[in-house]
Order: sequence, then C-alpha cells, then structure tokens
Amino acid sequence: MAKIADVVYNLIEPTVQSLGITLWDVRFVKEGASYYLRVYIDKDGGVGIDDCADVSHAIDPIIDEADPIDKQYYLEVCSPGIERELTRDWHFKAADGENVCIKLFSAISGKKEFVGKLTFFEDKLLLLTEEGEISLDRSKISKAYIKSEV
Repeated sequence: MAKIADVVYNLIEPTVQSLGITLWDVRFVKEGASYYLRVYIDKDGGVGIDDCADVSHAIDPIIDEADPIDKQYYLEVCSPGIERELTRDWHFKAADGENVCIKLFSAISGKKEFVGKLTFFEDKLLLLTEEGEISLDRSKISKAYIKSEV
C-alpha cells in the first residue's frame, strides 16, 4: 500500500504546490473494512478547512484519471497536525531545531525511545540532543514525530 501512496504523492504534488500548499505526506490505509487515501497538507500560518476542500477538489480528478487504486476508498485531505510524523528526508531537515520523539526498531543501550532537540540531519544520519548528543541512523527509526511538549 506504500507504493500506492508514493504513486499518488508524485501524481498530485505539482498541483498541490501550485495552490501554494506543501504536500506533507500521502497514506493509503485500511481501517476495518474501508480503505482511506489520506493526503496531508501544510502551509505557513496553518491549514484551514478551505485549504483542505481546495486541494481535494483539485486532486480528485487527477487521481480519478490516473486510476492508481483498484479498490473503493475514501479521500481525506487534512493537516499533519502539531505532532506531525516525520517520514521523508525533507521532513527531518524541516524539523531542524524542533523537539522530536524518535522510536527505534531495536534498542540502543537499552533504550528504544529518545526525546530531544533535532540538531542535524544529513545523509540519513541525525543528531539528537537528549541528556547529551546521540547520533541515530534513519534506517533504525520505526517512528519519528514532532513532540509538542518535552
């Protein structure tokens, strides 16, 4: 399902950008018996309901024409929220100086979760200041998101 999300991301990104909005992420998920195509958008000053509606109306015909999804699904356009998940390299660069929560697949020194300030990201390596500085390889991260409160 990640492949569907990547295909849709590449299809709609130019259109979303043309509206002055950043395409944060796309997810195609199954919840219960239903499938959802979730499009996360962002812009300076925050995203409002009108932005979500504008993007939905603009991208719906593009997705319908390309027809990359062979299942019935619901299209949702929304903000990534304050504690937005970091899933792409550029997300980590954009979060420079932010407090983040990093969860790992495997423990380092007995810890699988780190919370601190993201101080550097380059070539899949990030530095996090948390009671000292720790270097983490992005491939070892199971989940990362902005932490609104530390």
